[in-house]
Amino acid sequence: MERNASLVKPKRSYDSSRRQQQALRNRANVLEAAQRLFLTDGYAATTITALAEAANVSVETIYKAFGGKRGLVRAIWERGLAGSGPIPAQYRSDEMSELEADPRKVIENWGTLSTEVAPRAAPILLLIRLAAASDLEMAALQQEVDQDRLARMERNARTLYERGHVRESVSLEEARDVLWAYSSPELYDLLVLRQGWPLERYGRFIAEGIIAALLPPPRAPGTGQR
Repeated sequence: MERNASLVKPKRSYDSSRRQQQALRNRANVLEAAQRLFLTDGYAATTITALAEAANVSVETIYKAFGGKRGLVRAIWERGLAGSGPIPAQYRSDEMSELEADPRKVIENWGTLSTEVAPRAAPILLLIRLAAASDLEMAALQQEVDQDRLARMERNARTLYERGHVRESVSLEEARDVLWAYSSPELYDLLVLRQGWPLERYGRFIAEGIIAALLPPPRAPGTGQR
C-alpha cells in the first residue's frame, strides 16, 4: 500500500504542473487576443465573448482571471511595462541605476529601455486615454496608470537628485515632471507612430533631452580642479 501511494505522488505533481502551464498559456493567449482586438476594433466595440472566441477559452475563464475588460487592459499595460527580456524592464532599470555612478549612462539606459517598453505600453495607454472620455471604468484606470507612472518617474528623479546629479536650479518635482513628459505615450505617438522615427532615434532623443534638462553641462577641458 505504501509503495503504491508513493507511486501516485509524482503523477499528481505532474498533473498540477500541466494545469499551471495550461493556465499560463491560456492567460498569454487571452492577453494577445485582447490586445489585438482592442487596438483594432476599439475598447467599446470589443466584447468579452469575442475575446473568448479569439483566445479559444470560455467567457468564464476571462472573468475569473481578469474580472472583465478593464482588468484585461490593465494586465496588457503591465505586461508592456515588463518589456521583452526575461527580467522585467523596471528591475533592469533599477539595477543599472544602483550600480552605475555616471548619471549620463543611467539616463542613456532609460532611453534604451524606452525603445523596448514604449512600443508595447504606449498604444495601450493611448487606448485608455481615448476610452476614458466615455467610460467611467476606463477613466478610473487612466487615473491609476497616470499615478503609477508619475510615482515611477519620481523614484527615478529621486535617484538622480539624492546623488547630487541634478542641476541646482532644478527641483525634485521639476525633475520628476521632465521624466514624466519624456516617458509619455503622446511623445511616442507623435514621433514614432505619426512621424515614423526609428526607435533608436526616439531613444536617443529621450536620453539627450533628459540630460540637457536635468544635468549640469559638462565641464570644458582644463576647467577641473587643480
